[in-house]
Amino acid sequence: MGSEIPTGEVPGDEGSPPEEGASCSESAPCNRKERTPSSPSKPSAVVAPCHPRLVAAVQLWSRREERPAQRHLLCPGDCADSDSTAGERRWAPASARPRVKLERSSDRMRGAKSQSLAFTGVLLSCLEMIFSANTVLAAPILSVHSPSCDSIAVSWKAVHMAAGLSVSLMRSDGLGRMLKQNTTNSSLIFTNLDPGTLYTIKAYAWNANGMPGDDFTYNQRTSPDAPVDVKVAFNSGALRAVVSWLPTEGALTYSVTVSSGLLKLRCNTSSASCMVPSLQCSSEYYVSVTAYNDAGASEPTDAVSLKTIPCAPVNISIEEDEPGHLLVSWSSVSLGHYYVVFVKSDDGLEVHCNTSHTQCHFQSDCGFTYFISVFAYNKAGQSPLGDVLNYTTAPCCPSDFRAVFISSDTVRVTWAPVRGADLYETRAAGGSGVALCRDTATACTLSALQCSTPYNITVYSFSEARGSNASCAPQYVATAPCSPEIKNISKEGLSVISVQWQPNNEEAMYVVTARGEAGLWHCTSTRNSCTLMDLPCGSAFSVSAIARSPAGQSLPSYSIPLETAPCCPYDLIVTQVTQSVTNISWSVGKGAQTYVTTLESPKGQAKCHTLQTYCLLGCITCGTNYTVSLRAISETGLTSSCTYQGYSSSACCPFGVKLYRLSNNGIRVFWRASDETINYSADLHGSKGNFSCTPSSGLSHCDITKIPCGDVYTVVVAPVTNKGPKLTFCPKKIYSVTCSGSSVGMVIYRGKSNPKHI
Repeated sequence: MGSEIPTGEVPGDEGSPPEEGASCSESAPCNRKERTPSSPSKPSAVVAPCHPRLVAAVQLWSRREERPAQRHLLCPGDCADSDSTAGERRWAPASARPRVKLERSSDRMRGAKSQSLAFTGVLLSCLEMIFSANTVLAAPILSVHSPSCDSIAVSWKAVHMAAGLSVSLMRSDGLGRMLKQNTTNSSLIFTNLDPGTLYTIKAYAWNANGMPGDDFTYNQRTSPDAPVDVKVAFNSGALRAVVSWLPTEGALTYSVTVSSGLLKLRCNTSSASCMVPSLQCSSEYYVSVTAYNDAGASEPTDAVSLKTIPCAPVNISIEEDEPGHLLVSWSSVSLGHYYVVFVKSDDGLEVHCNTSHTQCHFQSDCGFTYFISVFAYNKAGQSPLGDVLNYTTAPCCPSDFRAVFISSDTVRVTWAPVRGADLYETRAAGGSGVALCRDTATACTLSALQCSTPYNITVYSFSEARGSNASCAPQYVATAPCSPEIKNISKEGLSVISVQWQPNNEEAMYVVTARGEAGLWHCTSTRNSCTLMDLPCGSAFSVSAIARSPAGQSLPSYSIPLETAPCCPYDLIVTQVTQSVTNISWSVGKGAQTYVTTLESPKGQAKCHTLQTYCLLGCITCGTNYTVSLRAISETGLTSSCTYQGYSSSACCPFGVKLYRLSNNGIRVFWRASDETINYSADLHGSKGNFSCTPSSGLSHCDITKIPCGDVYTVVVAPVTNKGPKLTFCPKKIYSVTCSGSSVGMVIYRGKSNPKHI
């Protein structure tokens, strides 16, 4: 390795270079510029001063024109002007040695003198030096890495004809100062850098004359610094830990290592925390964090100690050293600082004992089963639940006896836990036999009992050591009443229902319930019947009965379906659509599925049966009074008859409507009336205006004066109603009224207007 050259100094030839901008003539045949290596632009080559002997040789060579042979200086390759504005000439790569090719006449050169050969050698040496000084060195190929979080190492292979290298480094974001080193070595290291930061490295070689070559640029990031503020949060219930730290500049990922002896757990993440699962109890772990980026890894953090919860105690034993005293003992647990023993009896009462030893004493009582569990504790928390042991003391007689009827023939008997009992036997004596139940539970269900019957129920306790406790006293229990049976349901009115049943109990109250979407209706009796009142129309009910006594309530009887007649619609509207068609619409009648509507008069009847809430009735006579009725029919065929206010159809439309021309630019509308007592009105509608007229009473025509000619008019004549809008269903005829000069000309009938569809 060579020695480094101080920054800002570039090696050159002996002797001082000419001033900048000076040019070589005969005494100085080449241009030379000087460049400081720290300058941002590449310096031009520094060329040694021309030797006087070389100048004389060149002059001598140029004056020898009497020789026929031509001498050509050939570039080592094609010479081309550089594209740069400086106008410098760039030669072929430095690897190509410059040559001088002398083409000479074979006859004359054979007889050349030794002096001519000497000048030729000097000329070749000088030209080689000139061409070498103007050859651009190749860019160095760098190998860059970050050996630590605050340094970057740069190395390279030797560059042909290079005397040294200039290497500069600066943050890629432009912050801070630029570092630069000139060296003749093949590597160097930049230190005191920012961790996890991207840097730009630029390098170029220079030759012995100080001429810089092509540069090479490379981006390299320093490896991250080790994370700080590492914290470990331990979850004792899940046996896992969450490791967190402050984010490190330039770090892409992190690796958490949790080790305990030969066991190592790893967690990789790109965030600033990581969860480590599946930790073992009674273990001590050491936690460290390493940061990574594309440059490498940081140093691991100092290990943080993590002690997990202790394991559950084992080898638990229970002894009753004397009546009423229990001794609980267990084995010692690693990392356990103290222990807590929980003793819970089967009635829910719980006591505990804290100790740093491996045994505890408890008081006990007969007739109880105890459940014992032992936990170990340390600063990390409580150990997992281990084995739960139970211990039963000597049996006692059952107490807190209770009998609850589930139904009239089933009773559930419960009692307090019997001290030391392995088996219970329940007997119910009464009626026609004995019901028996054996179970290890403190409850028993006696079924198939007779309803409305008294029983003596006794509960006996058994144990393997002592057998049966025969001193337990019986308890008297009466079963609930028997279920009634509904015999008949009859309708006594529109909303009155009578229910009858078969009485089969003594001193029982019977309750009948009608249940439906409309609500609940009840009636009660101590006999065999009752009446349900004010049931709503259009409703479905389920009717059942129960019996009640001091012993309890029976099961309900079988339900009987009940349906009331549908309700009549509240609103009914009659609308005349045409002279012979009427539309009837109504609101929904609750409970109705179909409807039958009827219009009836002395002249005839119109009827419609439909699922809808409207109906079109045809064959209606104009000017006639009708009676309106409707029947609502349920899905099962129940019918409600509904009567509404009468309806009168409109007066009949006239016929034979015609248009005549009057002499005074007027029009006469003529028609034939079906009834002379009816008043009519005529309406003409055209593009130039609308016109109407009403005749005097009894007349069948009316006149419209000064009607515009040259238009088509729609003519309609309709009866005049006392109330409501004009009738629109009378026939419409179309007439053309022509002009004769400025007066009304011919009146031409064009036909009827198409009626609107109903």
